[in-house]
Amino acid sequence: MDIAVVTLFPDLVAPLVQWGVVGRAVQRGQVRLACEDPRDHATDAHATVDDRPYGGGPGMVIKVEPYATAIRAARARVPAGSPVVFLTPQGERLTQARVRQLASLPGLVLVAGRYEGFDERLVEAEADLELSVGDFVVSGGELPALVVIDAVVRLLPGVLGDDQSAQQDSFGDDGLLDCPHYTRPEQAAGRTVPPVLLGGDHAAIRRWRRKQALGRTRLRRPELLDGVTLDAEDRALLDEFLAEQHEAPALAVDAAGLQ
Repeated sequence: MDIAVVTLFPDLVAPLVQWGVVGRAVQRGQVRLACEDPRDHATDAHATVDDRPYGGGPGMVIKVEPYATAIRAARARVPAGSPVVFLTPQGERLTQARVRQLASLPGLVLVAGRYEGFDERLVEAEADLELSVGDFVVSGGELPALVVIDAVVRLLPGVLGDDQSAQQDSFGDDGLLDCPHYTRPEQAAGRTVPPVLLGGDHAAIRRWRRKQALGRTRLRRPELLDGVTLDAEDRALLDEFLAEQHEAPALAVDAAGLQ
């Protein structure tokens, strides 16, 4: 995959390619990552990329032309069919489903803003998609762009050591939160590993993990179950989990529209 980031601060993006999953993917040639600085495309002596807002108000607004030219240069770095994605609080909230869709594409152009935001005409002319990483505001789009890059790259075939790792994550193929995980030693922080994980019964372990994923989702993110079809085994496991937690039975979940 080819990814180009349009940013005023390329040095904030560059370290990502040196470490972890993304770094290894870049080293193996599975991902090519480049930055395009709009200042390099400004036409005045001061490399101006922002100006005061029409109508008054605080802060500065990103100008159209330097960014539009930078975006066109970034488009030239990636294959045809690669969307231009603006990172902005007004965008669609990023989900794992959207990440999977982006990971299926040949490339991405990610546009990171600053100041009070983009001149709206730039968005209207250049954006294929606007994305937000959450209902909060950070100082610029570089951190959200890095979040998108990391989330997308780890889904590319062959990037992770075991492709099932991504499938079994929270928000994976089944839409549930992940189950708890444990490692050695058997006792730590005054707590022990659940006995079922020590017994070697793989069917029992699979059942326990599924029960924990269903139960965690029900307790922590119940709205995620709105999009999940529970079969008879899942319902029984969820009832069992909720009984252990002294919660209402799964019929309460059915009342929310999961029948």
